[in-house]
Amino acid sequence: MTHTARLPYYQLAPHAFQGLLDLSAVVHKSALGSRLLDLVFLRASQINGCGYCIDMHWRDLVAQGAEPRHLNAVAGWREAPFFSERERAALRWTEIVTAIPHGDASDAEFAQLRAHFSDAEIADLGFAIATINAWNLLNVSLRSPVPQNP
Repeated sequence: MTHTARLPYYQLAPHAFQGLLDLSAVVHKSALGSRLLDLVFLRASQINGCGYCIDMHWRDLVAQGAEPRHLNAVAGWREAPFFSERERAALRWTEIVTAIPHGDASDAEFAQLRAHFSDAEIADLGFAIATINAWNLLNVSLRSPVPQNP
């Protein structure tokens, strides 16, 4: 695979790009907190194979003081002791929602999520997952390269 972008989508569709940036800004203002959001963004990006976003959110988490060892375990969060029950619920929901239509956001899974989040937080989490999936799809399909020097 090439590491060259296919086209500069942000220049070719500036209004849509700005709209997605605006949505991202709103998501970041939610009560979920930066660490939880970036963990969700990192996990969805891993699932979607978005190197650009994996790099970005890994660096964001390190800048917030997260241990690199903990971040390396995000893909294996079920076996790693580094995550709170709330973070585990968010990571699980991220995997479920990111896998739609190949999976099922069952009532049992939703009940487990609801044990750790309010309805408003679940709505915010849904928008966060939808937003990172949009970024991932754009960046992977149009081959946004991981910057050599962040």
